[in-house]
Amino acid sequence: MVTYSFPYGRLVYFVTGNIHKFFEARQILAEYNIASAMLKIKVSEIQDDDIENIAKTGAREAAKTSGLPVIVEDAGLFIDALNGFPGPYSKFVFNTIGLNGILRLLGNEQKREAYFKSVVAFCNSEGTIKTFSGIVEGRISNKIRGTGGFGFDPIFEPKGKVGRTFGEMSIEEKGRVSHRSRALRKFAVWYKKNYKF
Repeated sequence: MVTYSFPYGRLVYFVTGNIHKFFEARQILAEYNIASAMLKIKVSEIQDDDIENIAKTGAREAAKTSGLPVIVEDAGLFIDALNGFPGPYSKFVFNTIGLNGILRLLGNEQKREAYFKSVVAFCNSEGTIKTFSGIVEGRISNKIRGTGGFGFDPIFEPKGKVGRTFGEMSIEEKGRVSHRSRALRKFAVWYKKNYKF
């Protein structure tokens, strides 16, 4: 297996404009003694049915622009009763109809199963891409609960945390079970194994 010499130390450049997402990632990566820096680079937000393609495109573009090895994360909420909607279009849907819009679409639907999927894409300065995914299953709550997190967190109840949404959890508690943390942990294990510091 090839190991890479990384001249910037044990540091990951996380490309995002979402400070809440960065704080979550920073806490997870710190558990693996990996420091993270938030890198604000405007990348194309392509429309695609696969969130892995969205993350890979963003990572490749950000690495080319910055000349640095970077990670980009993209996530989607997939609701069974809505045939997987909003899925890869979650950010647009959240900005358009918000939490109440999703609850209205579901109405009195009893089957409210859903899952969050996250893909973390790493791209080095040579343009080599590696992706890591994480999924957490759960359900959509009947009403908005909690002010923590961001996006659809206040209406998503992860399996095993009955009656509690991500919005009702601390960053630390969410970080133990979330889709994003699962993808980031896979990345961190791979990164420490394959990069020399």
